[in-house]
Amino acid sequence: MNEILQKDSIFKVGKVISVEGRTIKIEVDKAKNSAHLLYQGKLLRNISVNGFVKITKGFTRIIGKVEGEFIIEDKQFSNKKYTNEKQKIKRILQVSLLGFFSPKGFERGIKELPLINNECFLLDLPEFEDVHNFVKKKDDPLILGTLTHENNQEIKVGVNDLFASHIGIFGNTGSGKSYTLAKIYRELFLKYIENNKFRDNAKFFFIDFNGEYVNDNVIIDKDYKNIYSLNTRTEKDKFPISEEQISDYNFWSLVLEATEKTQKPFLKRAIENDFLTQKIQDGDSLIEFVKSLILKIIDKNDDNVNIAQIIDLLSQLGDCLTNSNISQTVLDLRQNLHYNSTTHGFYIGTNNYDGVIPYVEELFGNIEFDEIEDDYLSKVRIRIILQFHHEIINGYSNIEHLSPLLKRTPPRLNDLRKVIVINEEDSDKNITVISLRDVNIQMRKMLPLLICKQLYEKKKEVNEKEKYLNIIIDEAHNILSSISQRESETWKDYRLETFEEIIKEGRKFGTFLTIASQRPSDISATIISQLHNFFLHRLINNNDIKAVERTVSYLDKLSFESLPILPTGTCILAGLSAQVPVMIDIGKIKPESEPDNKTMLLIENWKDELD
Repeated sequence: MNEILQKDSIFKVGKVISVEGRTIKIEVDKAKNSAHLLYQGKLLRNISVNGFVKITKGFTRIIGKVEGEFIIEDKQFSNKKYTNEKQKIKRILQVSLLGFFSPKGFERGIKELPLINNECFLLDLPEFEDVHNFVKKKDDPLILGTLTHENNQEIKVGVNDLFASHIGIFGNTGSGKSYTLAKIYRELFLKYIENNKFRDNAKFFFIDFNGEYVNDNVIIDKDYKNIYSLNTRTEKDKFPISEEQISDYNFWSLVLEATEKTQKPFLKRAIENDFLTQKIQDGDSLIEFVKSLILKIIDKNDDNVNIAQIIDLLSQLGDCLTNSNISQTVLDLRQNLHYNSTTHGFYIGTNNYDGVIPYVEELFGNIEFDEIEDDYLSKVRIRIILQFHHEIINGYSNIEHLSPLLKRTPPRLNDLRKVIVINEEDSDKNITVISLRDVNIQMRKMLPLLICKQLYEKKKEVNEKEKYLNIIIDEAHNILSSISQRESETWKDYRLETFEEIIKEGRKFGTFLTIASQRPSDISATIISQLHNFFLHRLINNNDIKAVERTVSYLDKLSFESLPILPTGTCILAGLSAQVPVMIDIGKIKPESEPDNKTMLLIENWKDELD
């Protein structure tokens, strides 16, 4: 009993003097204004800003976090002489209530508020550990680092609570966000990578814009992961895209950035046209169909659809069929076929109108090329060309609406051919890193969307409850920006809607997102608001801090005010996996497993070595 009284006398710090909702004020006992307390031969850190306090209300123990402190003059002794300078002031703590202790342990949330004059205490070691114990009984612990203000207190989170959720990692460049991303996933992989069920039931895809994770041993050893270093300058690695995905006109709408009202319906007609499918089965069918289009142009005698249309049609096909002699046919037509805008008719030679059709028949009889290669990308381009000219010749579409799409097709297909391969095979490795460092700006916008959409659609279709999919996007502002001016509103809306669907509905299908970014203010507010766990590194820009403040309901005022001054490697963990927001120093990982993003040391590169 004496020991309990002695402990209470040491740990008691003051009493409640004000209750204003979740914010209360505590008057600190004058004997407890020192930085440390001595208890059982050990120095204890006294109550201060960022610390925790226990308020007893009967048998209820309410926990609060100290967000600020100030002093006021003690008017009780205003007409008396003080025996000590310390008695002149009252130290007041401003505390935000966080939770309470129940038979289950610490629980976040407030069921009842304290009363005036309720006594307040420091937390003893078991209570302090209980507040910072974020791992439920049936969950596996994952060590992330240590508490910044108590370096001997490890911070562990539960695997279920953290990874069965959407995660946001935000911080300015150089603040340590990529290191944190590597740390949490390295710890997870080291814990489970040798489990067959983990390899069979969990898949992780890293979308790496800057090539920070492609080195052999970054995060995890190369033997456990697939690495795709995509490159639009030269054919290197190619990411597998399913035939079902590439046969969908929506896929091509994304690749070619088709407008919603005219170009997208046109692509649907081109991709899903069974008539065209028959016409491009072999060379003879294709020649006959092209000849029929040209004869229709000749028959129309239309000033707007004349020789230029014929030359364009054949030239575009010639680009697709490089093993043909169409280029010679185009040359013959340029030299021999003419159009009279006065008589609105075609002729050859010197006003030979009657010889045009026999000339065309003979010309097409001499066209030669091998069988059309079984290349779906080439066939798609041929489909688009034929559908375009068919609609323009017949007056079904406006050339001004569709020409931009036709011009975008060759370069986009060439880029696409360098970075994807049509393949249904699934790798036996469940960790995949996709580097976009050497991909041009157009593909950098499209590929993440195409890849993520394919992964999500496949996961939705199969919908096996035990299967888990996690898509990790570093530098996510490149693809999730809501204010980008580099693209049309239609494209931007579609892109954001796709990822917003994943983040809003993905949990039902076992799909989760982890996004890391230095500019949270650029990212859609809908996406940020759906994140469940946050690792917040240093944020200096006021817009970024406000974006976090608007959408993160788990943070207290003190944590927000700390964001601009957090040191590198320190972050605030908040969300469903942590009962209270905590400031943690992220644990170290082996140098060879760190992401490749260190700031260069200028002195090492500029200064000669001294003898």
